[in-house]
Amino acid sequence: MEDDFKPPIKSRSTEDLLKIVGAPKKWNPIALKLAENELYNRKIDSKKIDQAKYLENKRNRIETSKIANESFNFFSFDPTNLFINWSEIFMFLFSWEYEEDGFLKKAEIQRKYRPIILMVILAIIIFTFVF
Repeated sequence: MEDDFKPPIKSRSTEDLLKIVGAPKKWNPIALKLAENELYNRKIDSKKIDQAKYLENKRNRIETSKIANESFNFFSFDPTNLFINWSEIFMFLFSWEYEEDGFLKKAEIQRKYRPIILMVILAIIIFTFVF
């Protein structure tokens, strides 16, 4: 296998190689194989490799948990002014991708409150044009 990566896999630190081996889904399969071979050549203990995989798995679980529990931020309160986050409001009203993207709390809030808010907006529009 050719090492066409920049910097070359062989020249990377052991810590960098452990990061590559610890996160196989994030790396090119060739880079992963080269990193594994280089760690073997450097006689790195398999316990360190297992620990790197464990730590990466733990980081992924923490990140997934953060995303799942993230809530909406419609307003940014600054002492000098109130900033309305229009893109967040638009996504709340018209997006169907929250659950697919792992934002479980946002999806739950959206399912609960979006129909009510859309009905209120529709009622305001109808009331405005009829009366």
